[in-house]
Amino acid sequence: MKNKIHNHKHLEERRKELRKNLTPAEATLWKSLQRKQLKGRKFRRQHSITNFIVDFYCASEKLIIELDGAYHLDFAQQNYDYERTQILENLGFKVIRFENKLVFENLTEVLKEISNHFRE
Repeated sequence: MKNKIHNHKHLEERRKELRKNLTPAEATLWKSLQRKQLKGRKFRRQHSITNFIVDFYCASEKLIIELDGAYHLDFAQQNYDYERTQILENLGFKVIRFENKLVFENLTEVLKEISNHFRE
């Protein structure tokens, strides 16, 4: 049996806490992703893969969406984000990132870019 990499029990409380306290950008994007609104794809928010909690995850597409605020402009955080992305991509996931402000300024473009990563 292969190792379980999704939603480890030890991260459950943290995932619940993050879901209750979405950032404004996460809440805005979630309104367009929930209930299979984007081309019928099911997304989960604050889903864990290995020991990482990702902002949004679409299992059918193996697609991870990360939203980055000003915090992610820090050099050390950028290095961490890069390494994290490499690990997740090596596990077979596709990771795409958007700056928070893009969600507010051009949500239509963000949704289009997400759906461009769907296998039709």
